[in-house]
Amino acid sequence: MNYDEALSFWYGRINYEVRSAQPGDLKLERMRALLQLLGNPHDRVRLVHVTGTKGKGSTCAMLAQILRCAGYRVGLFTSPHLEHVEERIQVDGVSITHAELAARMTELAPAVQLLEADRGPGISFFEIGTALGFLHFCYRRCDVAVIEVGLGGRFDSTNVCNPLVSVITNVGYDHTAQLGNTLEEIAFQKAGIIKHRVPVVSGVTQPGPRDVVRKIATEMHAPLWEVTDLTSGGSESSGTSLGLLGMHQIANAECAFSAIDQLRRTGMPISQAAVASGLETVRWPARIERIGERPTVILDTAHNVPSAEALVHTLRISFPVPGHKSVVFAVSVDKQYVEIIRILAGYFDRFYVTKYANPRAVSPEKLAAVLGEIAPGKPCTIHAKPGEAWAAARAASGVNDLVCITGSVFLAGELRPVLTGSDS
Repeated sequence: MNYDEALSFWYGRINYEVRSAQPGDLKLERMRALLQLLGNPHDRVRLVHVTGTKGKGSTCAMLAQILRCAGYRVGLFTSPHLEHVEERIQVDGVSITHAELAARMTELAPAVQLLEADRGPGISFFEIGTALGFLHFCYRRCDVAVIEVGLGGRFDSTNVCNPLVSVITNVGYDHTAQLGNTLEEIAFQKAGIIKHRVPVVSGVTQPGPRDVVRKIATEMHAPLWEVTDLTSGGSESSGTSLGLLGMHQIANAECAFSAIDQLRRTGMPISQAAVASGLETVRWPARIERIGERPTVILDTAHNVPSAEALVHTLRISFPVPGHKSVVFAVSVDKQYVEIIRILAGYFDRFYVTKYANPRAVSPEKLAAVLGEIAPGKPCTIHAKPGEAWAAARAASGVNDLVCITGSVFLAGELRPVLTGSDS
């Protein structure tokens, strides 16, 4: 396969990031069978496995950067991507190349075709991406790889791995159609990544979900380290400058440090200097990322209630602009967008609602109607495309104003090239 053929094969699979998965779609048998045909690459790399409703991507980025600063060759698997699909699979901060992707897909495709011929149900886009990641990390001889769960945990295709440590950052309402309508049900799915006798770090603080995590850890005889005191400065990571903005990143940093401490217990040397350097130099695009000044321009991916709350809190503290505050907003239909809009309406003066190129996106007309019910009279304009919404918001903003783009990774991915001047 060449690169274009590899992408065509990959994108030709069913993609649950475009069409929401049903509970019955989530199972591990296909993934295990695929990896077995590939020689079980996931068993040949030391791994850290991370899930959570919010902050799991940031925590993964922190862990990877700390381990790089400690001198390890580090794989990082995350999803979804912002601009290019290769971003999902990185080694030492560098995405898999076109040639590497084509080579790995050439190896993987016959196994996929064999399984589909024998078993019927197609291998999904995310399952292929997961297998590609494990293969790439083996070929690049990674010392360790940090693996982010795609959805939930228990039935996520990454959950075939046998990590050195499992991490659950937190639990909140998201993907309720697949994970459950209560925090306890969601915690049960997240805690599905806990493995027999494998240490687990938990940043879950709500009593009900915390009890679920404790129960499953006990059943699995997995040593449990709970990160509960997130702001008092009780660990080695306290006092360290963080490269990511927001008080919520303190909780993520504490989870990352606790995971590093568990890796030390396995015999991996990781100095405190590496921890400090990693936390200070970590970068994670589109997570309250300041793109411009005069006006202040912020790019973010908040797509659930906890993320929206964290965004507003951080903007109030870190960017206290004297002028108007505008938001370019689009969101997927399976998110709690009414509650998200309610949170954003308490901070932003103007809304520019739009939709991105994904069938799951809510129509901007619907978003405007919801805003009208929540905050009658709040200025709001409807735009067919994200670029038009951004242009309108930018044109209406002065040097003392703030413009924030948020609501989805898909929205951030479409607009980041425009904002950074990399749009071709």
